[in-house]
Amino acid sequence: MSFSFNFDVPKQIVNPDFTREKEGHNEKKDNAATSKQVNTTPSEPVKEAKEYLPVPDLQFLLLDAVTETVTIGTLPPLQFLNETVFEKTSSEREDDEKILSRTAEQRSDLISGVYEGGLKVWECTYDLLELIDRDGETFEGKTVLDLGCGSGLLGILALKRRASNVHFQDYNSTVIEELTVPNVILNLQDDDDEESEVERKKGTGKGKKQEEDGTTKTSTDKCEEKSESPPPKKRANDLSQNPLLTKCRFFSGDWSTFLPLVLSSDPPIRYDIILTSETIYNTAYYPALHETLHKLLAPEGLVYLATKSHYFGVGGGLHLFETYVEQRGIFSVQHVWDGDEGLQRHVVILRFLKPKDT
Repeated sequence: MSFSFNFDVPKQIVNPDFTREKEGHNEKKDNAATSKQVNTTPSEPVKEAKEYLPVPDLQFLLLDAVTETVTIGTLPPLQFLNETVFEKTSSEREDDEKILSRTAEQRSDLISGVYEGGLKVWECTYDLLELIDRDGETFEGKTVLDLGCGSGLLGILALKRRASNVHFQDYNSTVIEELTVPNVILNLQDDDDEESEVERKKGTGKGKKQEEDGTTKTSTDKCEEKSESPPPKKRANDLSQNPLLTKCRFFSGDWSTFLPLVLSSDPPIRYDIILTSETIYNTAYYPALHETLHKLLAPEGLVYLATKSHYFGVGGGLHLFETYVEQRGIFSVQHVWDGDEGLQRHVVILRFLKPKDT
């Protein structure tokens, strides 16, 4: 199983390093694994949860966007804003939380209680995508939560694979507004472009009709010509009406405040699948995370958790989280993938214990 990268980058900023093979990217990923070196005590009060409502005019979110495409096995291509370019243009972006400037100043991928790493696509996300490709999960008709979503690639995949609803949550509102929502829009626009191309090919087929004199004449309907492919700006505007976008909700804030916000829905929301990657690096967050999973997972639901064995400098990791889960007696933990290259990584599934399991 392999993945490859394709880049839609303006010529003036193309860099040879943008062409990566899997081994090279894994090297980058393993190096990134040690970058979450941070004091695990939150330096500021936790952020109150809130729901972000995408604005009607969405086209400005993708102005001058430089995108990256990840393709894994048979999964549909997933596009996202290029991380390096995103960081270099941070001064030009809206950021009420000031996380873009603070992470640049402190040269840190994580500032506990301030910024929880959502601007990067962490390596275990790719592990989980590969597992989904291998197991053939379609998400069709399911309600899905991308918890600690960051770029939102996991939730976007669920959306592309016909989930009935997909909700995205990240600690930082800046991540949701400046990265997650644009990435969702980017992929919806990509789908619209593909659909328009299919319709264009269908609609512009030349037909033959019989003339009164017995000859045949090739004709193309002018109406079809006019409706071939709307200009890019119009497509972007139309995205606000895209039916897939109505399936999405976006939340920011700490899990301890996100949980009551979601439970206040009438009826309360329960998720068939919760996807989460690289969220157990800090043991201080385990109580809020465990409670969120406990209260929001549907009775027969599954939690897919992608993680490392240990997070150096932060203290969390899979063994500690498994111990925490076992002590609470709510979930079983099943290892479905264990990697043995470099820093060990894993994908596990959590499900509710049955009476006979307790």
